[in-house]
Amino acid sequence: MRVIRGKYRHRRFDVPKSFNARPTTDFAKENLFNILSNRLDFEGLTAADLFSGTGSIALELVSRGCASVTSVEKRREHAAFIRDLSRRLNEESTWRIMETDVFLFLQRNKNSRCFDFVFADPPYMLDRLDTLPDTIMESNILTEDGLFILEHPKDFDFSTHPRFVDHRAYGSVNFTFFR
Repeated sequence: MRVIRGKYRHRRFDVPKSFNARPTTDFAKENLFNILSNRLDFEGLTAADLFSGTGSIALELVSRGCASVTSVEKRREHAAFIRDLSRRLNEESTWRIMETDVFLFLQRNKNSRCFDFVFADPPYMLDRLDTLPDTIMESNILTEDGLFILEHPKDFDFSTHPRFVDHRAYGSVNFTFFR
């Protein structure tokens, strides 16, 4: 796993081979963050990385100066890896790791409006993937002008969603933006 920009730029972290995760490719992540650089001011931003997996997106957000980043990851081994990474980088005060199911997290934090940016990279076979944009928007965890990005396979088209803003595809990786 490689960090693209920020204070941890060019650093690499080895992800355990035992992980059952599909991390966002470096190519897709780099293109996504190039777009985000023009839309968001990372300094002082509050962000959530749902279905955090390896923590790659959250790490990139921390590296770019977000004030607060929350990783939500259900799998114990993955959450432990992310927690260890946060400790090794001495980012425990900035990077919070929640070892829980994303849907429980959303329910518990409903109406908190605490995130300027939310990124979700659910398992592509998730039963509720098609309803995830509505679930996020209805939870009201985003600030008034908050941005939500969903990573998903090409079989999904969210362009008719009322909160749809943009869609980008990088190989088999698709990002849909919602406000």
